[in-house]
Amino acid sequence: QVQLVESGGGLVQAGGSLRLSCAASGISIFTINAMGWYRQAPGKQRELVAVITSGGVTNYANSVKGRFTISRDKAKNTVYLEMNSLKPEDTAVYYCNVRSTRSADYWGQGTQVTVSS
Repeated sequence: QVQLVESGGGLVQAGGSLRLSCAASGISIFTINAMGWYRQAPGKQRELVAVITSGGVTNYANSVKGRFTISRDKAKNTVYLEMNSLKPEDTAVYYCNVRSTRSADYWGQGTQVTVSS
């Protein structure tokens, strides 16, 4: 079974930083096409935050460009999201996502990020 275990969420003040981690197991790094992060705020649709492909190409939501950085450690099969200059509007549950080379999606359980004003 594929499991994505997330960690790093928490409560921070506006302007603060957090680093989210997502460790994937039960899936080979060689069959992962991309890893990314989505978020969902209360009453809002789930939205893409950042994604990194197996080749290292990254893409970010406009709202987080310049503030967030996505990276991966292939040896650990782990993806990270470094979040800086956090804003209250970043408050959401953040979900790790893995897309296989067969376009199958796997999801983490979600980790809460709360940014106070």
